[in-house]
Amino acid sequence: MKTIVLTGGGTAGHVTPNIALIPELLKDGWDIKYIGTKSGIEKELISKEGIEYFSVSSGKLRRYVSKENITDIFKVTKGVAEARAIIKKIKPDIVFSKGGFVAVPVVLGAKLNNIPVIIHESDITPGLANKIAMPFAKKVCTTFPETVKYIKGGKGVNTGTPIREGLFKGDRQKGLEICGFNNSKPVVMMMGGSLGAVKINNCLRGCLDEILKNFQLVHICGKGNLDKTKMQLAGYKQFEYVSGELPHIFAAADIVVSRAGSNSISEFLALKKPALLIPLSASASRGDQILNAKSFEKQGFAVVLEEEKMSEKSLAEGIRSLYADRNSIRANMDKSGQTNGVENVMNIIREYAPKNE
Repeated sequence: MKTIVLTGGGTAGHVTPNIALIPELLKDGWDIKYIGTKSGIEKELISKEGIEYFSVSSGKLRRYVSKENITDIFKVTKGVAEARAIIKKIKPDIVFSKGGFVAVPVVLGAKLNNIPVIIHESDITPGLANKIAMPFAKKVCTTFPETVKYIKGGKGVNTGTPIREGLFKGDRQKGLEICGFNNSKPVVMMMGGSLGAVKINNCLRGCLDEILKNFQLVHICGKGNLDKTKMQLAGYKQFEYVSGELPHIFAAADIVVSRAGSNSISEFLALKKPALLIPLSASASRGDQILNAKSFEKQGFAVVLEEEKMSEKSLAEGIRSLYADRNSIRANMDKSGQTNGVENVMNIIREYAPKNE
């Protein structure tokens, strides 16, 4: 049996594309192992999939000066040794990395065992972990066509992002029932990423009365961010986090308000959900969400509202304007031909897996 090691972690965005690949890998007859950190979100998410999980040490790689950089170098070095030993024991045919800091020791551990590595880069410009790992990869899959030019050696290939198959199986009526909604008004879905988006949450709640005149709003606000004073408000449903309900809520949503994380916006495109994107500001990130959002706006898949320009008035107006333009945005999404990167990524894995079975 062929064996593959999946890796990636730190945020849900570095794990969910791996989860999307699991059903296809199993269908293809692969034995799947996962290497992540001891306490990262990846361990929790992968354990639900019934995949054998191995832990390694990993430090955070920073672009700025910090005394923790010194201690984290030792953690990464320790992680490389641990990953090398685990991979030597597993003897996989290939390693697929979704990025995040844990990916660096795993990719290096694979290289030390002469195991081919495939990497997936979600953002337009590669993150630091993937920049370090890319020289050791056979191929680098990308979400955005613009990314290929940043990858040296002809390794870049635009595959799109693997999307979980279950997301396409939502039922609109079930989604309305989960939220306590009806068919009288369109549904706006606000999601703030795996940790929520406090600034957007607060702004949204400040203009709730205005939004609820014309819309019903399902608000996925992040852990610890529920507003208990608004639990009984008609047409407004809050969740800290959703899992099994997500496909149905997506099916019920007419439009989406969100940050501009690559995996999330890839899901919006695959599901044909017009989006109002509010990317993390450059002061709070390396600016990748701004580039992601601009790419989607340029392709006609979304409208962008900069966080610095966000107010209760501009947010409410942005939602109304997006809904008014929803049909033309959906038409652009239909024409794009971009739906789901699972099969494209699987073809790359098949291409580079040793043909000795």
